[in-house]
Amino acid sequence: MNDSPLVTSALFHVGPVPISAAVTVTWLLIVASTAGSWALTRRLSLRPGKAQSALELFVETLDHQLRDTMQVSPEPYRALIGTLFLFILAANWSALIPGIEPPTAHLETDIVLALIVLAASIGYGVATRGLAGYLHTFAEPSWMMVPLNLVEQLTRTFSLIVRLFGNIMSGVFVLGITLSLAGLLVPIPFMALDLLTGAIQAYIFSVLAMVFLGAAVEEPPTPHSVEHKES
Repeated sequence: MNDSPLVTSALFHVGPVPISAAVTVTWLLIVASTAGSWALTRRLSLRPGKAQSALELFVETLDHQLRDTMQVSPEPYRALIGTLFLFILAANWSALIPGIEPPTAHLETDIVLALIVLAASIGYGVATRGLAGYLHTFAEPSWMMVPLNLVEQLTRTFSLIVRLFGNIMSGVFVLGITLSLAGLLVPIPFMALDLLTGAIQAYIFSVLAMVFLGAAVEEPPTPHSVEHKES
């Protein structure tokens, strides 16, 4: 990577609006994933082929992870978490294409992804508990905790940004430096490591999103349940 990830240069302009390489790659990934999803799901069969079997395995694994992490029915959250995981995975792995910088190595992409999780946690929390019930969670276990709970909401979002950005950016730097010093064949182990790192970071981001959503939609304990636990 030649340019600083903190500085975004325009690749081209649409009217007065500058479009960076990260935004362009993001659009291409969205188009490719949308086309791939349509192609995989337009002819579903009771006797699935290899592609449909792989898709069903992914959905089953995702549902299992959602149940284990959030302790809820996975259907309302499957599309959001699945889309986040697949997009981040594709974005991370795009670093292996010569001349492509992964969008997740740029702060603006990671900020948007984290804000999506924040907005979803607020939206699902309000939908599940009601506005008053959701706002009351910031006063649990005492109204004196409101400032700390608000700060926690912000720091969780910030941690999503920093974790994804730092890991992917460092991987791109290592791969770029190795390529420039050692040629094309020697960095192959680093490319394999980059694949593994990209997959792990997509998984971690998705699991943390599940944790944050689960905290937002978790039903408050009732007096009966508290008494049952104490007994």
